[in-house]
Amino acid sequence: MRRFLPILDWAPQYTRQALGNDLLAALIVTIMLIPQSLAYALLAGLPPEVGLYASIAPLLLYAVFGTSRTLAVGPVAVISLMTAAAIAPLAAEGTAEYLGAAVALALLSGLMLTAMGLFRLGVLANFISHPVISGFITASGVLIAAGQVPQLLGLSVRGETLPQIISGIIAHLPQAQPLVLLIGLPVLAFLFWTRRGLKPLLMRLGLGAQVAGALARAAPVLAVVASTLAAWGLALNVPQVGDIPASLPLPRLPPLDPDLWRAILVPAALLSLVGYVETISVAQTLAAKRRQRIDPDQELLALGAANIGAGLSGGFPVTGGFARSVVNFDAGAETPAAGAFTAIGMALAALLLTPLLFHLPKATLAATIIVAVLSLVDLGALRRTFAYSRRDFVALVVTILITLGFGVEAGISAGVLVSLGLHLWRSSQPHMAVLGQVPGTEHFLNTARHNVVTVPEVLAIRIDESLWFPNARFLEDRLLAALADQPGLRHVVLDCSAVNGIDSSALETLEALNHRLCDGGVALHLASLRGPVMDRLARSHFLQSLGGKVFLTTYDAMLGLAPDITAATRAALRCETAKAHAVPHVAPRAAR
Repeated sequence: MRRFLPILDWAPQYTRQALGNDLLAALIVTIMLIPQSLAYALLAGLPPEVGLYASIAPLLLYAVFGTSRTLAVGPVAVISLMTAAAIAPLAAEGTAEYLGAAVALALLSGLMLTAMGLFRLGVLANFISHPVISGFITASGVLIAAGQVPQLLGLSVRGETLPQIISGIIAHLPQAQPLVLLIGLPVLAFLFWTRRGLKPLLMRLGLGAQVAGALARAAPVLAVVASTLAAWGLALNVPQVGDIPASLPLPRLPPLDPDLWRAILVPAALLSLVGYVETISVAQTLAAKRRQRIDPDQELLALGAANIGAGLSGGFPVTGGFARSVVNFDAGAETPAAGAFTAIGMALAALLLTPLLFHLPKATLAATIIVAVLSLVDLGALRRTFAYSRRDFVALVVTILITLGFGVEAGISAGVLVSLGLHLWRSSQPHMAVLGQVPGTEHFLNTARHNVVTVPEVLAIRIDESLWFPNARFLEDRLLAALADQPGLRHVVLDCSAVNGIDSSALETLEALNHRLCDGGVALHLASLRGPVMDRLARSHFLQSLGGKVFLTTYDAMLGLAPDITAATRAALRCETAKAHAVPHVAPRAAR
């Protein structure tokens, strides 16, 4: 049971000190989460109380099933955007059908994550490469920030792509409300200042670095209080949050409409993968700082349980939030109990504080979202990725452009397809090096990079990739081309030190290549085969029909195939070894 219920590991050793630290962290995270949950619910096109509901049951369930001591789950910006993109075509915003679709999306995502955890399918998340995730998050941050600009202007403009948002703003700009802008801009400026200026100020006042940093991240609460009091006291006629029910979420089932579930199947799968990648990245980063361990498959179960809890309690999809988890970590949280205490705090807020939020300007929440998501935009990744890998740069740029131009689902799907396509293309054309012997050593290195010795009658070539169906023909073409360029060639040695596997298609190609080389009077030899590869080849007839031999190393192959030219290098090696082990002459004491 400890495997599926990590709470059984830490709960029996729970101490009074851990309780105090968890309570303090929960208080700070609760203060931060209240405005975020409201803002992200509005971002998803849902009533604000749904954000509060999505911050109660998921936190309680993750405390039971999660393996991270400091991860804080709940609504986050990217998942909220994906939720809106998934259900906007299915129902009109503000209707019961829209809310039902969001609830169904959370439940379906939770069921998918749970199934992946039970079958240990966390490896599926590896199909989303880091450049794709980086590009997707950057583009999503730009989309979210742009989508909140109309709220700062008092406009009602929505769009799933950047061109739609920009064109909508331009078309409705004459209807902008200056009063809304007068509220939104100061809040925006204040929040940007708190990102850099509030922590040093608090530290100068005597607070510790960790507490000051956590309080600085919770600064949006000050903006919420100030703007709410201003809107109420001055009776400002600006868009406000309005009435929020003062109640706890009640258990409910999502609509059981088969057409709805079919429509959200693919979005739920994409949302599950993105949410899991974000969760495991945050959890592992924070766990490494305390030398703790994260179980990726158990995290799938925990995140699945959190989303099932969100779906059954009237919430929407959730995942681990980076900023919120960092605040939890910096505030000193020691166990997942901090998340459970945060859930209690959110429940109290839903019961007691919601009437006070009636006059909260929506422009304040828009400013909160803009500041939060712009920290996700990493344009420097373009320069770093371009300098390191052109292929990854292509995947990064394609993901950004498709996400901005065609929406989040198209962007992440295109990024995954491009990454897989580039991987297949790269694997289909593996790096192959013609090898030569370094004089005086047993090492064989690339002739294009090093001053080495080669033998005209022997071609030693290293394949830096496992052999499988996409690259088998490439290997055959390369060797046949070398055979045509070197009429005096009598032996071909394949250095397989970098080959971790040979599939059936590549085996058939090797068999055909062996026969063609034999017909041309050239023997095919293998060297540096790995044990598992040798075991698989031994179960075939290839080794019996091999025209050459199987050597332990490329050096052994050259000793057997070109003994004359390796004799000098072997003698030089013995000479160098003898010099290295020679006992130095020591002069008598009198002579010194």
